[in-house]
Amino acid sequence: MKKRRISLFSAPPVEDAFLVAVRTPGQSDQSVSDCLGELWRLVETAGGRVVGREVYRLDRPDPAFFITRGKGQDLARKVEACRARTVIFDDDLSPAQARNLERLTGVRVIDRTQVILDIFAIHAHTKAGRLQIGLARLEYLLPRLRRMWTHLERQRGGIGVRGGPGEQQIEVDRRRIKVRISQLKKELRQVERHRDQLRRNRRRHGWTLVCLVGYTNAGKSTLLNTLTGSAVIVNDKLFATLDPVTRRLKLPVNQQVLITDTVGFIRKLPHQLVEAFHATLEEVLEADMLLLVVDASHHEAEAQVEAVNEVLHELGAGAHPVIGVLNKVDREGARQRARRLSKLFERAVPVSALTGEGVNNLVVEISDELRYQQVRVSVRIPTHRGDLIMLARSSGRVLAEDYDDGYVTLTANVPADVAGRLRKAEAHGGGGR
Repeated sequence: MKKRRISLFSAPPVEDAFLVAVRTPGQSDQSVSDCLGELWRLVETAGGRVVGREVYRLDRPDPAFFITRGKGQDLARKVEACRARTVIFDDDLSPAQARNLERLTGVRVIDRTQVILDIFAIHAHTKAGRLQIGLARLEYLLPRLRRMWTHLERQRGGIGVRGGPGEQQIEVDRRRIKVRISQLKKELRQVERHRDQLRRNRRRHGWTLVCLVGYTNAGKSTLLNTLTGSAVIVNDKLFATLDPVTRRLKLPVNQQVLITDTVGFIRKLPHQLVEAFHATLEEVLEADMLLLVVDASHHEAEAQVEAVNEVLHELGAGAHPVIGVLNKVDREGARQRARRLSKLFERAVPVSALTGEGVNNLVVEISDELRYQQVRVSVRIPTHRGDLIMLARSSGRVLAEDYDDGYVTLTANVPADVAGRLRKAEAHGGGGR
């Protein structure tokens, strides 16, 4: 009989979950309800089933039980009544709070961060994605090791042994996890170096990078498919796209650009994920322009835009040129909301990625924005430098080519870095590649 392999660090499937949210002064009922609804979808995406939920009002979180002991006892009764096996809080819990609540309720207690980490673990398919989620999960687990060995904590060691087997095992696991975290960070640095090389190659060939960013499930993958004619998998689930996907797009002015679909953002995005996925999110930092995709049919669209902007600022990409893509206008009531949302952006285009409505207008806006980032250059280079001529054609718009005695006078609108390369080639007489 084949033994079943059990990993110390993988959580069991979430089933029959009871959701808990807290409303503090300054929060509206609608905001808390939306966050709880989002947590509900996260649990379903992770494979769980919600059997109950509760919102508790607090002036401030309790340091021992988060919701106070009295409310914890009330929670225990409700959990027992609906026979939930797991309690999931919409806010981050400290290890001590989770441990105290587990003792009080008699069931497993986790928070929103752990659910998101589990979903990311399911959806990570590339080596980089698996490394990043592995790092995030271990960093989340490290301060919570004590909860995993409570069955040994009551056992005392012999004379001269201060802690029992539980404490000894915790220290062993803590050392192992720290070693593994160090290994993962080293491997991720190698991934970052590889991606940095790819970015340098892209710059050398004059490719312009446009990144799709936005709230999870806003329709970024559908938009990528519509723009480029690709067939990226699309699911009506949170975090359906985790690993970045890049496709080519040819603009009307014959300019070739690369469009990258990045991981979706969310309110209360765990800090561990922002840190761990830095290698992936560096694509956003390197982008020439961002398309911020918004679900215009969602009643909390404004709050979602704010959540995305917070993450962009945290990454250091808050100053990038942005076009607001107001998606899903084919849905009821979305057009009116799109008109309000357009005020949040300098440039905004209402579209339906599903039907294709407005996508041509979006392509025109992308072309116009990139044209504003270009500079006009007029250089005289040898005709044997066909690589530079092709670079100007693929990265911008060639306005004139005049050939004379083995040289070509090239006038073009190109990105600033390409203009620099052309001028450098002219200054050196066009020699070399």
